[in-house]
Amino acid sequence: MLNHTLSRACAALIAIPLIFAACISKSPVTGNTPLTSTSRASTSAFDIRSCIEYLASDALEGRGTGTEGERLAGAYIVKQFQEMKLSPGGAAGFYQEYSYVPKNPAQIHQVGDSTKLGMGYAKEVKTRNVMAFLDNGAATTVVIGAHYDHLGYGDENSLWTGERAIHNGADDNASGVACMLALAEWLSKKPANTRNNNYLFIAFSGEEKGLFGSNHFTKNPTIDVKTINYMLNMDMVGRLKDNKLAVNGSGTSTEWVSELPKIALTGIEPVFSESGVGPSDHTSFYYLDLPVLHFFTGQHEDYHKPSDDVDKINFTGIQRTVDYIGAIITAVDGKGKLHFQKTKDATPQAADFKVTLGVMPDYMYSGKGLKLDGTKEGRPGQKAGMLKGDILLRLGDIEIEDIYVYMEALGKFNKGDKTKAVVDRNGEKITLDVVFE
Repeated sequence: MLNHTLSRACAALIAIPLIFAACISKSPVTGNTPLTSTSRASTSAFDIRSCIEYLASDALEGRGTGTEGERLAGAYIVKQFQEMKLSPGGAAGFYQEYSYVPKNPAQIHQVGDSTKLGMGYAKEVKTRNVMAFLDNGAATTVVIGAHYDHLGYGDENSLWTGERAIHNGADDNASGVACMLALAEWLSKKPANTRNNNYLFIAFSGEEKGLFGSNHFTKNPTIDVKTINYMLNMDMVGRLKDNKLAVNGSGTSTEWVSELPKIALTGIEPVFSESGVGPSDHTSFYYLDLPVLHFFTGQHEDYHKPSDDVDKINFTGIQRTVDYIGAIITAVDGKGKLHFQKTKDATPQAADFKVTLGVMPDYMYSGKGLKLDGTKEGRPGQKAGMLKGDILLRLGDIEIEDIYVYMEALGKFNKGDKTKAVVDRNGEKITLDVVFE
């Protein structure tokens, strides 16, 4: 998933450092219509574990954008599409090639711009989306996507402060690619209640650099965008905890509003967020006025670090997520073209923020305040003494009701300002001194 310390142009979409998802609704919503055995997408024969083990192996050197490791990952995805007997969906077979020029010349170790100090500079980075099409002869097409790039040996978006190391990105986003491929295998069998749409599967490159791959596709589509029904995006779905699955974009269609609360699956508690804007590839499609959903199992301390590895993946959780997404597909299959509706952006413009605490919110928390899932070393929150599990209740004179109020509060501070923060730590209110840097 895209880091929030990117260029101002990218940050305008995603607001502040270390806020990684659209705001979560006040309470989880569970449905009342259970899945039947015939609607379970986990009947897919696709081997999720083997997929993640390969994509997150050291052999691929972190799948940095434009690197040989990323190309190997792309070739692996093509092979899976071919075995499923899907048709090529790109401009050149299964690929949609594009290039970009890094804002600042990037030091490289092979090709592309994953950083390895002491080598040459990349003036242009060549990379490619990987795409396959399932033709059901329908009038509309559903786009199902996940980005397959990561940070290589640690680029400008890494949060790692130790010695240079491979960032394998098992959760971010080998998990999303495996989820997409499992859905592709299931849909390729053309199960009941899935045949009223065609399906375009896209593994995006360049997401970590600023949603480059999805942005390129939406500006250079390989199908008529007017025929796209909706877009589903899987980004970081490998760490299901306490059964809670964030479903962002639930307000982008009237059909989402009516149908999502009806879907129930044992082992999944959806936590809905209305906004269609967030730090992942669904945002590019939302700006085409298309309904979107982004699936996300939550933030963790291994995000954008070498420790995001296979041994921490919840494989049972991924299977449940596949089931849940499959249930959504079947639930709206007979609804025709879904009706798009705009949502309130969950994130103000990046220019509103001159400071940040450097904290990681717990996106599955639905109570009052902002619960912290971690803090970044050396940032104001950590220096003030904030800890994982703290609930931020007040910042200065502002009561923090939720993440919206937290972001509004940040906009009132400048670098060098000092203020008080009140946190709830295991039921005890603690006042901390914060210095914004």
